[in-house]
Amino acid sequence: MSEPNLSNRRDFLSGNLLKAELERAAGRATETVQPVPSRGPVLLLRTVAMACDFDVMLNPDGPPDQVDTASESLELVHQLEQLMSVYRSDSPLSIINQTADQQPVAVDRELFDLLKRARQICEQTEHAFDPVSGTLISLWRRCRQAGRIPTSDEIQATLASSGIKHVEWDETASSVKFSQPGVEFNLGAIGKGYAVDRAGELLQNRGVDNWLIHGGRSSVRAQGKHAGLDGWPVGIQNPLLPDKPFATLLLRDAALGTSGTAVQWFRHEGKRYGHIIDPRTGWPVESMLSVSVIAPDAALADALSTAFFVLGVENALKCCDNFPSVGAILFPPPKQGRNLEPIFHNVPSDQLFFGKG
Repeated sequence: MSEPNLSNRRDFLSGNLLKAELERAAGRATETVQPVPSRGPVLLLRTVAMACDFDVMLNPDGPPDQVDTASESLELVHQLEQLMSVYRSDSPLSIINQTADQQPVAVDRELFDLLKRARQICEQTEHAFDPVSGTLISLWRRCRQAGRIPTSDEIQATLASSGIKHVEWDETASSVKFSQPGVEFNLGAIGKGYAVDRAGELLQNRGVDNWLIHGGRSSVRAQGKHAGLDGWPVGIQNPLLPDKPFATLLLRDAALGTSGTAVQWFRHEGKRYGHIIDPRTGWPVESMLSVSVIAPDAALADALSTAFFVLGVENALKCCDNFPSVGAILFPPPKQGRNLEPIFHNVPSDQLFFGKG
């Protein structure tokens, strides 16, 4: 998507152009005002994996075997958790973290391809998303549990063993090796989305054409139609009031990934620290409230929502334009005395609704 010209840049960034377009559309169609879409009856299957709820939602009038198929898709999520988890010492990813500094480790082809994709997104986002930030994430988790923040020396020492640059790749052998000790993969910013994608692929391959899958509410993918709509309605949360939706997005054969610090944060000596760490500096990001990304698949939406959160508004918008078929909703902190002003970028106006459903 090309950048707007300078004369309307301010309105574009504040979302006023989108609001104006919606108002003009309403003015042209006063006799056929479109209500906010709402979800109809669904069949819901749920499991707990990756420390969150995974839901599959189905239309009640789907194929006779859709419930069994959905159950299989959720079982697949558990298998993928065992593949990617860094909290299970016997998982393939943990074994890489434990031994790849000593010798090349042959990797399951599915995991190897996911690691390569994470590497590609890392390079495309100026390392704002970096899957080799495990030691940084572990440092902040330990310090949070101890009721303190890391020292600058601790962060600098940890940064020395963080980053995709420390991974050596062998395509022929499907193996990886770390250039030094202390390097760790962590797929927390892409893993749930990948699991959502794989579960959705299973449904689609078995002839279930209409479904929505949630992974922890932050990773969503929708396919087909629902309740007479040509997509599935999904709420966009208000990052200042997480229990209240800000808008409704009609998700059409696409995914939505959201990153924010409304839930996961802690306070130390009067200062609030979020859980999203800039892998380039080692410190939590403070320039955003939340970011939602619409993309063709959930793995990409998840990774980009993290990257855009880290990059900040201007750089996120530039980065977004490098990804075809990707849109973003950015929530920067409001200036003192100002209202929340989200930024809509490449989000189709006919899929975004404000008000109560």
